[in-house]
Amino acid sequence: MSSTAVNGGISFWYADDGFPEAREPLGGDASADVVIVGGGYTGLWTAYYLKKAVPFLRITVLEQKFCGYGASGRNGGWLYNGIAGRDRYAKVHGHEAAVRLQKAMNDTVDEVVRAVGEEGFDAGLHKGGVLEVARTPAQLARLRAFHEHELAYGEKDRELYGARETAERIRVADAVGSSWTPHGARVHPVKLVKGLAAAVEALGVTVHEQTPVTEIRPKHAVTPYGTVRAPYVLRCTEGFTAALKGQKRTWLPMNSSMIATEPLTEAQWAAIGWEGRQTLGDMAHAYMYAQRTADGRIALGGRGVPYRFGSRTDNDGRTQAATVEALREILVGFFPMLAGTGIAHAWSGVLGVPRDWCASVTLDRSTGIGWAGGYVGSGVATANLAARTLRDLVQQDSGQGGRTELTELPWVGHKVRKWEPEPLRWLGVQGMYATYRTADRRELTSHRAESSRLARWADRVAGRH
Repeated sequence: MSSTAVNGGISFWYADDGFPEAREPLGGDASADVVIVGGGYTGLWTAYYLKKAVPFLRITVLEQKFCGYGASGRNGGWLYNGIAGRDRYAKVHGHEAAVRLQKAMNDTVDEVVRAVGEEGFDAGLHKGGVLEVARTPAQLARLRAFHEHELAYGEKDRELYGARETAERIRVADAVGSSWTPHGARVHPVKLVKGLAAAVEALGVTVHEQTPVTEIRPKHAVTPYGTVRAPYVLRCTEGFTAALKGQKRTWLPMNSSMIATEPLTEAQWAAIGWEGRQTLGDMAHAYMYAQRTADGRIALGGRGVPYRFGSRTDNDGRTQAATVEALREILVGFFPMLAGTGIAHAWSGVLGVPRDWCASVTLDRSTGIGWAGGYVGSGVATANLAARTLRDLVQQDSGQGGRTELTELPWVGHKVRKWEPEPLRWLGVQGMYATYRTADRRELTSHRAESSRLARWADRVAGRH
């Protein structure tokens, strides 16, 4: 990483688009019909859809820093149809229920595109789909199994490519195959969250920033500046949930790290291809994710230091030098012609991981407390589906609506046990990702078509399968 590169500063997306003007903090005790804790995608979309559905509702959003401070302003810009926990939901609720959940996620990508277009703001959207590549025999075997698995969940428009067809779309070194779905788009995360926050305020929602919520109780959201009382309190805090009283072990704040290159030259893009601007992933156990940005860079991410002891979260996204170097090695491994390209920015953020790795959305009708999250890194689109589901659950509970297709999806009301106490969860997460990286290294050198047994063991220990 060069001496001129930015490390931290929340994310490259803020360096590119600028920090927002701070909104006023809560000025004292207040009341509302619905109070939403968290000003990221989940909270803002929930406010948006609730206010659209019931314009007379008094809705207040409370955000500890500023809207988009967390994962919503730091992610890789993958608006796609992946959802955490689908296979487990199929086992518990049946295959058809999981197919309905997958269809809802497919439709969610188009819903975000539609809503952004209706509100008329630029979110850097380009719907080029998602391309996931395989670079080893073991990855190729997993890719083919993954492709068939997705088809079984109703994704009939997914396509499988060999090495030549993959190279026609993007020239990744050693790529031997890929799978593409049209249900994905590139997005500029900060432009999306800024536009959404402005749209919510224009509808008449009250947004207080610089207002950390320390405790959620039935009908109460407690802050240092006062308490907001409301019949419904919706927790939309994702990776920052552990900071709330009584929530330390609810969702684990998993770190993900990213780099953004300097803008590439026309010659470099000609060598790489990537004209379809698909979001790009791979089939490694410790996987990567990337996009071709609107201003001609590559933004690429993966797991760095996966977890901080005691569920701590960082302040400004500063990233360890070893993590930056590891991500740069992935970049150059995929695109050797970029060996001399500078890294302009590095940053990190946290995402929420439940103990069973299943995203969920819930409204406790006895208390009026609702929550959504546990997206395990697939939150850009999932947050929108969760928000529309929270809207329907609140309307159903308040007598303004009944059951809907969304309230009947299998992730609604899902319960999961808490994470183990420290130091067990720190040891477990560190060991899991060390094992995944070892498995990837072995697959790179063995040229065997079978996935490493180490990775299968780590999946079982983690509770991912």
